[in-house]
Amino acid sequence: MEFAERFRDRVDDRVVSVARVMIHGLEAIHPVRFDGLENLPDGPAVLVGNHGLLGYETALFFAHIFDATGRVPRGCADRWFFKVPGLRDVLVRIGGMYGAPDNARRALAAGHLVVCYPGGAREVLKHDSAQRYKLRWERSAGFARVALEAGVPIIPFAAAGVDHTYEIVSRLRGSGQLLMGHDKYDLPLLSGALGPLPSPVPFWFRIGAPIATGGADVESLHRTAWRATQALVDELLAEWVRAESPAPASNVACAF
Repeated sequence: MEFAERFRDRVDDRVVSVARVMIHGLEAIHPVRFDGLENLPDGPAVLVGNHGLLGYETALFFAHIFDATGRVPRGCADRWFFKVPGLRDVLVRIGGMYGAPDNARRALAAGHLVVCYPGGAREVLKHDSAQRYKLRWERSAGFARVALEAGVPIIPFAAAGVDHTYEIVSRLRGSGQLLMGHDKYDLPLLSGALGPLPSPVPFWFRIGAPIATGGADVESLHRTAWRATQALVDELLAEWVRAESPAPASNVACAF
């Protein structure tokens, strides 16, 4: 519990302002289209969606919500971030927090939008191209339990383009166990547009209709949110592919 209590909601407006400028610089590589913002409530809610390869699209997602609403979303981050000094301190100052249920409850009680990626590292560190845009939530029902207890809606969101940044070649077996104690953290072997650089593809985001939590149970709520989010991802991805038809990345390989 030490990390969970230490790295709670500690947003610093000055750090957010600096980070916002830097984050928007990513749009030179990944122009953003964002729709569905009208589905965000004025009060608290739990937002759940798909994580892209390497997960750095999260910064743009947060920045655009802040631009549109003036609210800094609070993100439940994977525990490995908090093993990295410096990174963890910046993270909590721009809206991240240790992904513990009690931290999410506190943020919701304070009226914030809480963002969860139930697929976590399994979606960030994809090991096979067949895993692209597939939600891996089977072990993650905590978001549904927290939303149900807090009596707040669950809002699905989708991201497209975020798994087209690299081609997935393979994975470095054993690296996750060595570095983080679990094979879900095995590093993917990737090929980018220019070695380690991602393909310059647009990122599209869409926020879906809220899912009411009243009268539900955790299992059915988890299932409903999972299905609604996957349907939203499939819909947005189909539109993105039709509009963009991105060229495949080159075969220059690199490991992350």
